[in-house]
Amino acid sequence: MAKKKIDKSNVAAENRRARHDFAIEDVFEAGVMLSGTEVKSLREGKATIAESYASAEGGELWLINCFIPEYDKANRFNHEERRRRKLLMHRREIDRLANAVQREGMTLIPLKMFFNAKGIAKLEIGLAKGKKLHDKRETDKQRDWNREKQRLMKRSVD
Repeated sequence: MAKKKIDKSNVAAENRRARHDFAIEDVFEAGVMLSGTEVKSLREGKATIAESYASAEGGELWLINCFIPEYDKANRFNHEERRRRKLLMHRREIDRLANAVQREGMTLIPLKMFFNAKGIAKLEIGLAKGKKLHDKRETDKQRDWNREKQRLMKRSVD
């Protein structure tokens, strides 16, 4: 199946440090169960998923420690900011992720929270392994070298 494009204007929250701190091996898309005020707050783009993670418990997938601030215009019907949110995926995918986390010591990291073309909130989850400090340094060196190569190639063409 072709990889779906995510429109930058529909991104509600992004975890930019995830690719630096973890080696992402596979990426999944999951739906998120949200209340009405959470959706309105997400549309304002004030959510934070940097310190959050996903966990498989009891055959279900949960998003833990995701910060979605209270919606200013709602009064007494507001939501808790850091409540656990259920993630919606197919049973087979949940079982596969749970096995990878349990057996192989991997982690489920939220990469991006966005609204799809239909306006439904989705979460991009990465199945990842943590990087050691020397791995992070190696990644930085490789990225810098690739930039330098591009500059040299550009100069040689001009």
